Amino acid sequence: MRGNDQHQTDLFSYSSLEERVSADHPLRRIRQIADAALARLNGRFDDLYGDTGRPSIAPEKLLRALLLQVLYSIRSERALMDQIDLHLGYRWFVGLSLNEAVWEASTFSKNRERLLDGEIAQEFLEAVLDQARRKHWLSDERFVVDGTLIEAWASKKSYQPKDDPPAPGQGSGRDGTLQKRDLYESKTDPEARLYKKSGSASSMLSYLGHVLTDRRHGLVTAACVTEATTKGEREAAVAMLEALPVRKRRIQVAADKAYDETVFVQRLRQMNVIPHVTQYTGQRRSAIDGRTSRHASYQQSQVQRRHIERIFGWLKQVGGQRRTRFRGKRRVGWMFQFAAAAYNLVRMIHLDPPPVIS
Repeated sequence: MRGNDQHQTDLFSYSSLEERVSADHPLRRIRQIADAALARLNGRFDDLYGDTGRPSIAPEKLLRALLLQVLYSIRSERALMDQIDLHLGYRWFVGLSLNEAVWEASTFSKNRERLLDGEIAQEFLEAVLDQARRKHWLSDERFVVDGTLIEAWASKKSYQPKDDPPAPGQGSGRDGTLQKRDLYESKTDPEARLYKKSGSASSMLSYLGHVLTDRRHGLVTAACVTEATTKGEREAAVAMLEALPVRKRRIQVAADKAYDETVFVQRLRQMNVIPHVTQYTGQRRSAIDGRTSRHASYQQSQVQRRHIERIFGWLKQVGGQRRTRFRGKRRVGWMFQFAAAAYNLVRMIHLDPPPVIS
C-alpha cells in the first residue's frame, strides 16, 4: 500500500544522536583518537583560559569542529556552522545535543583566536603521534622530508614597493646587495613572498609548507611553515630533524634533488643522519657520492620518498591547504600543522582494523 506524504512533524523525539551515528562510521573512530589526544591537552587548555568571566566555547568542541572543516573540505566558518546545524552526525562529533543552538560564525572565529595564540596545533599533533607510537606504527629510523607551496591569501596586485626600504648596501643579498624582497612586499600579507619552485611555473605570493614523515606507515611526524625562500626547505628540514627525540642509532632521511646541497648534506652527517637525497644531475656537482648511493637502502628510499606527495595531495585537495585562508606565517603554520594532524587521524583509522559488528 502506498504511504501518505505527510508533512506533520513529531512533537517529541525519543532517539539520541548516539543512535543516529552508525557503529562503523569513520567519524566514530576518528573521534575516539581525537578525544584521547584532547584529554592530554586538558592542562594546556586550563592555562589558556581564566577562572573568571563568562564561559566561552569549550576548546575541545572548537577543535572537533575545526576537524570537521578539514575532513570535509568546508570552505568557511559560516558554512561550517550551517553544516553542523543541519547534520546530526556533525552535531554528535562536535559534542552538541539536538536542542543546543549552534554558535554564530563570528563567535566561533573569535573563540578560535585564543587557540591560534597558543601552540595547540603542534601539541595536538604530538598527542596524536603519541598514540601511534604506542601502537608501534612509527619508525624511528627512516624518514622522508619535502616541502610544498601554500598560496597566500593575497593578490599579486598587493605586491608593491615598501614604504621604508633598506639603504643601499644593507640588503639581504650577498655583500648587502638589495634583493626584490627588500624593496617590495605585499600590503595584504607582508610575510608572504613572491616565489616559484620550478622554472616553468609562474611566481605567486606564497609560503612554504614542510612535512617530515616516517616510511613505515606514512604518518606525519612533524610539520611547519616558513617564508618562501631558496633555503627554506633545507633549513626547515634541519629544524624538524633536530626536534626529533634523542636517539642512539643513525637514521635515514630521503629527499628530492632540491636538498642536494653541500652544506645541507654535511649538516645531516654531523647530526648522525644518512642523507638519502636524490642526486642532482645538472651543471653543478652532486653532494651525494658512492658512499651513500651504492647501498640498496638508498634505492629503496628513492622509491618510497615519492609517497609523501600523497600527503601533500590530501592536504591541498581535502585539507584546504592549497590556498590558506589566514594571513601571517604563525597563523598559516598553525592551520597547516592542524591539517597534518587531521591527516594522521584518517591514516590511523585505516591502520587499525575496525571493530567486528555482530
